[in-house]
Amino acid sequence: MKTTYKIVLLLVTSLFLFQSCQKDDDDIAAPKGLEIQNFIWKGMNQYYLWQSSVPNLADNKFKNQAELNTFLSGYSTPESLFEALRVDKNTDRFSWIVDDYEALEQSFQGTTKNDGVDFGLSYKPGSTTEIFGYVRYIIPGSDAATKAIKRGDMFTGVNGTQLTVSNYQTLLLNAESYTLNLADYNGTTIVSNGKSVALTKTTLNENPILINKVIETGGKKIGYLMYNGFFANYDTQLNDAFGSLKSAGVTELVLDLRYNGGGSVQTATRLASMITGDLTGKVFAKQQWNEKIEAYFNTNNPEALKNFFTDKIGSTPINSLKLKKIYVLTTKSTASASELVINGLKPFIDVVQIGDVTTGKNVGSITLYDSPTFEKENVNKSHKYAMQPLVLKIVNANGFGDYQSGLTPTFELKETISTFGVLGDVDEPLLKLAIGKITGTAKGVPTTKGKTFEYFKDSKSIKGFRNDMYLETIPEGLLQSL
Repeated sequence: MKTTYKIVLLLVTSLFLFQSCQKDDDDIAAPKGLEIQNFIWKGMNQYYLWQSSVPNLADNKFKNQAELNTFLSGYSTPESLFEALRVDKNTDRFSWIVDDYEALEQSFQGTTKNDGVDFGLSYKPGSTTEIFGYVRYIIPGSDAATKAIKRGDMFTGVNGTQLTVSNYQTLLLNAESYTLNLADYNGTTIVSNGKSVALTKTTLNENPILINKVIETGGKKIGYLMYNGFFANYDTQLNDAFGSLKSAGVTELVLDLRYNGGGSVQTATRLASMITGDLTGKVFAKQQWNEKIEAYFNTNNPEALKNFFTDKIGSTPINSLKLKKIYVLTTKSTASASELVINGLKPFIDVVQIGDVTTGKNVGSITLYDSPTFEKENVNKSHKYAMQPLVLKIVNANGFGDYQSGLTPTFELKETISTFGVLGDVDEPLLKLAIGKITGTAKGVPTTKGKTFEYFKDSKSIKGFRNDMYLETIPEGLLQSL
């Protein structure tokens, strides 16, 4: 981790942290049984976006560490304390805590224990408790890639047990191996078809660039990029993908973010820079933190809270297409960093959004560890808990960021399982509409065909860490102002 990051974290901590526990507590620390709870309270008091709205996180709530310890002892588990310190769930839908930060770190780079089935979950017709799954795509190189399961397949159960809103996590997340019970839609409901497929989870590295191709039609050279996660360690490959599109002479781009739950803000900034190319140094996004951190940065270095378009990844030049218009495919699963790209580009180029309303995640997080500065170095070795609390709201160059209800498409066309089509094929409904708008052959918007089902969740959102927007470092700038 960068030295500047360490210094910044230490300085931020010294400025703001533990204001409620600075009196008469020099010789009192949290007892061993409360170490994790102590870390949770102090990290949330420092960084939580809604810290001022949670009475138990107030800077003057406790006179000293002893009083804080008494409060913490009322929570038997780290998870129960973390949940109690969040604002209402409608305001904060996305903060979370993990008991294994190594798995968290791997997930942010696209590495998970995974069988390779990326799926959605919807309610069965007429039910508010029973759900079913449907395959959206299969990850190459996975166990599922070797099995008889494909995009569009449906399943109602796991190991013979019907999926419900109360058991889906246990059935789908906790088991290393299981059998999916496949199903069909009979025109009225989802019913078992007697088929099944056995799957095993392995350590899987998912390249977020699922498809990158050039489509020549109607006198146009159209780039099509299906991008499924903002994983920073794949940024060079993403740049290479844009290099291939640039070399092919594409003049239009369809960016498919329909199943992209988000990821790194830095990667989102780089992707936006690859799309444009002539905006280096201009503001792509602005961060808004909690009141005490925001006030400090605004006084001392407001530029530190801005993300700027760039022309390099390290020392490597970015391959940019210099586009003035882009077509983006979205669904209800399009979230966080994906929405950031759409919203961040809008002040500068024409963004044509095709598909469904997005998730509405306009807030971001950082990883907090149990250490004196909340960074990985000098972390408490007695446990592996870490937090991913929401710490910022993000807005575009025009100051707009109020899309918590989702970004509305320019042309609405919802996916249906019966008309999924093949991803990347010119006849796949969402891509077909985008091509039609580019070539001028689509005069209107086709009616969504097939049965639509009420969306519940998807494989990225139920894992939490695959549906996030996060900063890899704290904004720099405190050192210069002290």
